Amino acid sequence: MLNKLNLHNYQNKIINHIKNNKGSGVFAEMGLGKTVSTLTAINDLLEDVDIIKPLIIAPLMVTKSVWKQEAPEWGHLNHLTFSIITGTVKQRLAALEVDADIYVINRENIVWLSELYKTKFPFDMIVIDESSSFKNGTSKRFRALRKLIKLPIVKRTAILTGTPSPNGYIDLWSQIFILDKGDRLGKNITMYRNTFFDADFMGYNWNIKEGADENINNRIKDIVISLKAKDYLELPDFIPSVIDIPLSKTLDKQYIEFEKDLMLEMENSEDIVALTEAALSNKLLQFSSGKIYDDKRNVHHFHDLKYDALDEIIEMNPNDNILLAYHFKHQKEELAKRYKDLEFMDDKMENVKRWNEGKIKILALHPASAGHGLNIQKGGSLIVWMGFQWSLELYQQFNARLFRQGQKNKVRCFHLAVGRIEYRLLRSLAAKDATQEQIYAALKG
Repeated sequence: MLNKLNLHNYQNKIINHIKNNKGSGVFAEMGLGKTVSTLTAINDLLEDVDIIKPLIIAPLMVTKSVWKQEAPEWGHLNHLTFSIITGTVKQRLAALEVDADIYVINRENIVWLSELYKTKFPFDMIVIDESSSFKNGTSKRFRALRKLIKLPIVKRTAILTGTPSPNGYIDLWSQIFILDKGDRLGKNITMYRNTFFDADFMGYNWNIKEGADENINNRIKDIVISLKAKDYLELPDFIPSVIDIPLSKTLDKQYIEFEKDLMLEMENSEDIVALTEAALSNKLLQFSSGKIYDDKRNVHHFHDLKYDALDEIIEMNPNDNILLAYHFKHQKEELAKRYKDLEFMDDKMENVKRWNEGKIKILALHPASAGHGLNIQKGGSLIVWMGFQWSLELYQQFNARLFRQGQKNKVRCFHLAVGRIEYRLLRSLAAKDATQEQIYAALKG
């Protein structure tokens, strides 16, 4: 069994950072052991009676499995007991009454918890796992958490994430507020925006002012450390490639007219209309996927180009298992019809073991349900993106299911791209990634 002596130097750096700061931010990429490091810091703080009752807030899948499963693997942590606060109201209330060392709740229930404990909150340390899910400073989730961290009993807070800024510096305010209640970046999001950003002429987008990025980094670097996997781990190569899938002349004409006029003419049904730019973007992504939903959720078929490309990938890689990302419900339905060797990741993750044993040819997942806490790197090294989303966090987390510590082979990542909207989306992800890399470099521990 592993013990404290088996911890790496970079993990001890995380441990000391959490212990030495009442509010501590850990921006560490996947595979660096944030969980065991945080548990070790919590255990040390419990032993020193610095804290008495810690609460961890995490994604649902992580809440149910990751934290509780990690502790028994380590000799210095296997005595820790956990109470998992999920399920029905009755089950959650019962879990709160359990005598445990550490309590873990899914982030969707933080509003309920805040309403339950308006004054007599029992937890003196709050840890946010994947804190980027609290990046929206106006969300109910964040507002509920904001009330809790202001309570006198909460002596310590910590945030953990591998994707601190999926949309740029604008995402940092609420996460840093969790640590210092606004001392470094402002007491509210309005103050933060006005200080460090300029609004575009419509007032919808915020562009960081010249030199403001360095200013932000300098203000928060005393309570935040960043660790990149490439600096500490020996990982295989990650080889991304874009498979260019051209539209036919007829389809390309339809696409261009739809993009220009916000209306797609249909022969046997009502025309499909996009009333806003956001709606148009979504409809164009549907067009690129091969089918479009109308206002009544009827599906209209346009092409099978992505499935033809997937067929070629399968044929050219007969010895490789494929982790496949899809976006739309109609893609899931079509994949189920076409590929007998394909399975979908179920909610209970019952086919994880079979995938890791190499017994599943194609494992299909939606990125929103497969981002965190899923160790499936043993089952394959080939990723195929059938559809895309604008979220850098979901994109990076999905790829990290295979490109992580324990992967023995180089990871190839194919992006099946149809139509200008998907190329624009991929360029947007690359730009967001560049900004996040800048933040990591500036806060490097």
